[in-house]
Amino acid sequence: MRLVIAECSVDYVGRLKAHLPRATRLLMVKNDGSVLIHSDGGSYKPLNWMSPPATMHVADREELARSTTFDLEDDPDIQELWRVQAAKSDDYLLIRVYGVVGELSHDLGVDPGLIKDGVEADLQRLLAEQIEVLGSGYRLVRREYPTAIGPVDILARDSQGAAIAVELKRVGDIDGVEQLTRYLELLNRDPLLSPVKGIFAAQKIKPQARVLAEDRGIRCVSLDYDAMRGVDDVDSRLF
Repeated sequence: MRLVIAECSVDYVGRLKAHLPRATRLLMVKNDGSVLIHSDGGSYKPLNWMSPPATMHVADREELARSTTFDLEDDPDIQELWRVQAAKSDDYLLIRVYGVVGELSHDLGVDPGLIKDGVEADLQRLLAEQIEVLGSGYRLVRREYPTAIGPVDILARDSQGAAIAVELKRVGDIDGVEQLTRYLELLNRDPLLSPVKGIFAAQKIKPQARVLAEDRGIRCVSLDYDAMRGVDDVDSRLF
């Protein structure tokens, strides 16, 4: 992991274009090849990023001076130019570094992964065993399906064979929807899976999370934990 606090500007070029004007930001370079650009606000979500696999080339002023495609006179303050190229598309990030405030590098080693609380772990196991709770004809592909940014709780196929990514929460809030959105963005880059749909499943889903999920085309499913465990007689309920 390499952390660089630098004055920089950022351009994302590819299927979409985005520009971050010159300002001081945190540049995070991970060993998996991903690069994330953070500000001092906006919670955990980066302002822009490149998902792995990706390659990065750093050109200093000496290299830029020799370049036939870059004119230092157009950008005289630049110290380095980072180009982060996606491996599976023509998308790339251009990061112009004008000055470094501080820098830290440290190998974090292999992470053991997130250990879910008892209820979430049980929900995942039960839903995997009772996958048709999501719909008739659904079948399980895998629990904890790996991605470059963490495992998806459940990957399934619907009755038409379409891939479905399921994010499970005890209480579903906006952060959970954002998490599933990032998984879907990454999974839909895989031609063997795309198009991938999303299901946000929880015992309780907050209204704001439901609105956000449905606005993004993500289906919400409320799970009855007791009924799935077989400790609640649904047929004997009065209401």
